[in-house]
Amino acid sequence: MKKFILTYIILSILSTFAVAQNNMIDGIVWVVGDEVILRSEVEEQKLRMQYEGQKVQGDLYCIIPEQMAIQKLFLHQAKIDSIVVAESMVVSQVDARLNYFLSEIGSREKMEEYFKKTTAQIREELYEMTKQQMIVQQMQQKLTASVKLTPSEVRKEFEKLPKDSIPTVPETVEIQIIKMDPPVSQDEIERIKNTLRDFTTRVNEGKADFSMLARLYSEDNASATKGGELGFAGRGKFVPEFAAAAFALQEPGKVSRIVHTEFGYHIIQLIERRDERINCRHILMKPKISLNDRIKISEKLDSIVSQIRHGNLSFEDAAMRFSSDNDTRMNGGLLPNPNTGASKFEYQNLPSEIAKKAYDLNVGEISEPFIMMDEKLGREVYCVIKVKSKVKSHKANVNDDYQELKGYLEALRGNEVINEWVAKKIKETYIWIDENWKNCKFQYEGWIKEK
Repeated sequence: MKKFILTYIILSILSTFAVAQNNMIDGIVWVVGDEVILRSEVEEQKLRMQYEGQKVQGDLYCIIPEQMAIQKLFLHQAKIDSIVVAESMVVSQVDARLNYFLSEIGSREKMEEYFKKTTAQIREELYEMTKQQMIVQQMQQKLTASVKLTPSEVRKEFEKLPKDSIPTVPETVEIQIIKMDPPVSQDEIERIKNTLRDFTTRVNEGKADFSMLARLYSEDNASATKGGELGFAGRGKFVPEFAAAAFALQEPGKVSRIVHTEFGYHIIQLIERRDERINCRHILMKPKISLNDRIKISEKLDSIVSQIRHGNLSFEDAAMRFSSDNDTRMNGGLLPNPNTGASKFEYQNLPSEIAKKAYDLNVGEISEPFIMMDEKLGREVYCVIKVKSKVKSHKANVNDDYQELKGYLEALRGNEVINEWVAKKIKETYIWIDENWKNCKFQYEGWIKEK
């Protein structure tokens, strides 16, 4: 108790001095146990949230420090429980977030100017913040690990739900698809390879800069603006053919052989290697499809659709034999939802061209062939779809939506467990809040202690 009283006196003096100096940027605004929260930390978090487009209702100067305080409660308990996270997972998340900032802002220089820090400082702060977030997640998972509902409990909990709290299951659809890439002429392939060979020669002879060539000629728009740079990543981020060529490079500055992937043709230059992760640049060139080849692939797809409709070929067999989509062809063309891992989609989560076609089709019907932009490949493909199933929007019920309800009810129970734990920890923990930061409507009660 003496320690807390002494800490309170010191912090009050520091806070008063900061106000008197009209300089609260590095002032202490909250204390949670032995941990402090600085105004500068709140400002930086506010800046990140705004840049990432996070929508929050309420005053950020109330919401952010409370979130930080809650995080410190979890981190303290995680330290007691010896919870750790894998270094590789943290680094991977940091790289992804840093690459996102770079792609959105446009360059390292602009990013450093925006955050008023060097890239190394930004990386260091992101590392610590990401590590803490992952530890908190693991701590929360540990607290809620025992929250498992049996079928009978799901039914009982569902019956207790007020009618206005029963979740609405949105309309969903399952789609089967056949994608076909137009063929590429050998002359076009040789044209691209000759161009990439010329680039390699010019770079190796010191007559051209790889990053400048990438800015001028690469057809990977996301990386071209950064001189072809992809950022640090492990093998798993790349398709196998690209990874094999990139990780075979040993000396920074060296350029790879020409690599053919589903995206097109590449040459790669190594920038830096860090154990099992590399940073590299690449130049991507995509083959141009002639009008004659487009007509041929369209006629072929028309013929396939005709065979399916006349019962001479099943959609599933056609997908396996003719589709160029490796993600679906061996599964009867069934489109996987990357957000859930299942096959059901809400319409807004489908590519717009597919959603428009599916909306007007009945279950079992097949669309007319159409052209769409494959966002993954960055080029047009020829497609036909079949609607496997449709479920109209409805209030959830146990018979039709058991798994969705089970997840929903377990999440509610888990939130109750976490809220009870946080409320208990607030009562047990020393909390100090600067007078200028107390006029808030907090999520949890008990932050402001009576003197």
